[in-house]
Amino acid sequence: MRLLVVEDEHRVAQAIKEGLEQESYAVDVEYNGEDGLNAATSDEYDLIILDVMLPVMNGLDVCRRLREAGSNTPILMLTAKDRDRDVVSGLDKGADDYLAKPFAFEVLLARVRALLRRPHDTIDSILRIGDLSLNLTTKRVTRNGQDIKLTAKEFAILEYMMRNPGRILSKHNIMTHVWDFDADILPNNVEVFMTYLRAKVDKPFSGQNLLQTVRGFGYRIGDSDV
Repeated sequence: MRLLVVEDEHRVAQAIKEGLEQESYAVDVEYNGEDGLNAATSDEYDLIILDVMLPVMNGLDVCRRLREAGSNTPILMLTAKDRDRDVVSGLDKGADDYLAKPFAFEVLLARVRALLRRPHDTIDSILRIGDLSLNLTTKRVTRNGQDIKLTAKEFAILEYMMRNPGRILSKHNIMTHVWDFDADILPNNVEVFMTYLRAKVDKPFSGQNLLQTVRGFGYRIGDSDV
């Protein structure tokens, strides 16, 4: 999943980026509100972490303008302020959640997971396609009860596909959701990772292959009922 962090404190922004990348998220960072707004409107993100006190344009205005433009991307607002009126103002501008600084990274991560689940009506932290399951909290992947060991990038691709069952995902879709803006990635790299995933998710198991190639369009995950 691809996240955008808009935070003017470079140390805080870098710490958030590194922590989220360790959890298999792709993360882009902007350091002022105007650049954050431009990034959020020009690229596709699964979630935005947005500081309130930003130079050039504050986070509340960024949030408001994104909602006015029709964006429904989940927004988690960060601020040094924790007064009730600041929370109300952020939520009224369209934020989905609000986290006051200082905060523990584990709390931020839990909020991120919760917001990413919300648009997909997922009740718990486990995604399932047929006999394949992926636990978003423990990062455990199993099929037919057997553990599947994946690299961080393989996990990220599989998670994105399992969040979109039955949907044809182009190489561009996968690239923009799994790799950050600065990544040196080509469409052929997606093919390579899909080969790796098939070798781990489908080939060792009997029954229908869950990972499917739709020639000329991209890839899809699903069993015969999707």
